[in-house]
Amino acid sequence: MKARDRYSQLTRGRTQFLHTAVECSRLTLPYLVQEDLSSRPEHQKLHTPWQSVGAKSVVNLAAKLMLALLPPQTSFFKLQIKDDKLGVEFPPEVRSELDLSFAKMERMIMDHINASSDRVVVHQALKHLIVSGNALIFMGKDGLKNYPLNRFVVNRDGNGNICEIVTKELISRKMLSEELSVPLPNSPGDDGHQTGSQDQDVEVYTYVRYDKNGRWVWHQEAFDNILPGSRSTAPKNTSPWLVLRFNTVDGEDYGRGRVEEFLGDIRSLEGLSQALVEGSAAAAKVVFLVSPSSTTKPKTIADAGNGAIVQGRPDDVGVIQVGKTADFRTAQEQMMNLEKRINEAFLVLNVRQSERTTAEEVRLTQMELEQQLGGLFSLLTVEFLVPYLDRTLHILQRNRDIPKIPKDIVHPTIVAGVNAIGRGQDQESLVSFAQTLA
Repeated sequence: MKARDRYSQLTRGRTQFLHTAVECSRLTLPYLVQEDLSSRPEHQKLHTPWQSVGAKSVVNLAAKLMLALLPPQTSFFKLQIKDDKLGVEFPPEVRSELDLSFAKMERMIMDHINASSDRVVVHQALKHLIVSGNALIFMGKDGLKNYPLNRFVVNRDGNGNICEIVTKELISRKMLSEELSVPLPNSPGDDGHQTGSQDQDVEVYTYVRYDKNGRWVWHQEAFDNILPGSRSTAPKNTSPWLVLRFNTVDGEDYGRGRVEEFLGDIRSLEGLSQALVEGSAAAAKVVFLVSPSSTTKPKTIADAGNGAIVQGRPDDVGVIQVGKTADFRTAQEQMMNLEKRINEAFLVLNVRQSERTTAEEVRLTQMELEQQLGGLFSLLTVEFLVPYLDRTLHILQRNRDIPKIPKDIVHPTIVAGVNAIGRGQDQESLVSFAQTLA
């Protein structure tokens, strides 16, 4: 089957998730997720939210997840020798020398990651995960590339394993013609007529599937023709295609985002913010009314300067008042409650405004917020950190940047994410024990 036809078939199962993701993006970061467009929009006007709580929450949670998954100062994994091999193939006293060698390899791998732009792409993918619940990362030779939800479709089996991935990209016709060194056929425009402008974008599809031999194979197509040199393969456990989900639902090919879980509160906050802003603007408008039967002329009041003395009666002039102060206060209180709930859901630390607020209270509040990350890390550790580390090790070993690591003896262990939170709880327990002893 052609990649374009397969993309069209799988798009039907993505429609519901894409519509929800677009709405979540409109209320938080409108530039993240858009509708599946067949051409690149030149002047597309994005929706401007009436509040910035959603954008602040998404950026804050993405930054916290980024620092927890890929910490900048320490390694997010450890190379350890299997315990069952230690006493059989290696004497126990060799462990210290092996740990020293593993530490050098870990620093080499982290230096490679720090020198690349991986963190930039991962941070962008995390924002897509929080808003839309889905993201696709391709680990190519030139670095990582992130695909938003409107640019890829995926097909999973009953256990949630990936079977097929089809991506769609828009590439300049001129660049594609230079790469192929042959003239491309005209592509049908939106109105059905044939257009052949060199500035027009060409839809390039990438078809990825898992074959019967236990390998990932993929190729690229343009105008239903396979592009030369686009075929490639990868082993099962070192695929460069990382399909990420934020929350999984049994039987669904796509994930659900954090924003969708609290979409009701964010939608209510958006409506109240719009009403309060427009009502405040109407209340701030100053209009003077002059009685029709009065001797005071409106022009006299309009031309009078500050502190001027004019003839007239005060009863003849009045000011329009909205008189909605109590209603505005009710909307403001409800907005504060919604904002507080949203900040707690997205781990935004709000210190209680009080004279008796202590540093211990702030520390406990922050620790309570960080413990909520445990559930968010479990899926990201399995679907992102483990495949990302396996692919990175595979590339570095293939390029001979690090020595060959025997898989049956040495196994990498993820120490970031949930494990980091566990170590933080151990530290708090030790500090509390020392204070109790003192």
